[in-house]
Amino acid sequence: MSVQAGYGGQGFIPESLDRLRYLRQTIDERGLKTLIEVDGGVNAKWAPELWKAGADILVAGSAVVGAENPIAMVYLLKKD
Repeated sequence: MSVQAGYGGQGFIPESLDRLRYLRQTIDERGLKTLIEVDGGVNAKWAPELWKAGADILVAGSAVVGAENPIAMVYLLKKD
């Protein structure tokens, strides 16, 4: 989780990127096929950083549901 558990719409905790990078490195070093999913605070600002840090799956609730154009938001959040 990249927010405090309990409710939606919270801001992303930037320090989570360090944990994500560490986790990605550990998984890769061990040759595991584990996917990393990030849930919490995912939005258009943080998605590129999360992909870069090693996320495989992003879960975005409030960013999509609260968007003026949810479909456009999904495309913004997708990995290039």
